[in-house]
Amino acid sequence: MNVLYAIEPELSVDEFIDVLRRSTLAQRRPVDDRECMQGMLENASVIATARDECGLLIGVSRAISDFHYCTYLSDLAVDESRQRQGIGKELLLRTHAACGFHTSLILLAAPAARGYYPRLGMEPHDSCWIVKRERPGG
Repeated sequence: MNVLYAIEPELSVDEFIDVLRRSTLAQRRPVDDRECMQGMLENASVIATARDECGLLIGVSRAISDFHYCTYLSDLAVDESRQRQGIGKELLLRTHAACGFHTSLILLAAPAARGYYPRLGMEPHDSCWIVKRERPGG
């Protein structure tokens, strides 16, 4: 089955939410907050996509970058039925290429994906801190 990759800055919020739901990433994203999800797309530096030959979105990566020093890979999602086929790796590489390989690629792994990223050549980093976002309404 062929996979078609592209950089899609105009990806629709409906397709984005749909592929997040078909992956495991929807559990950790505000997919029921359409305004937030739209803002996540509109303010991304690079959105890379993977589609099947019928045009169905089967994978997406979303990054924020200064294009000079660092790139934060904020989302990497592949439809669960299409995982373990190299799609995530290819999306990661295409996103990093679009931002520049001279930038450091940074991400926070989901607990279940911690073992995945070392296989892609990424190194763990032990000094990351987070101030969690305040959610509207409390």
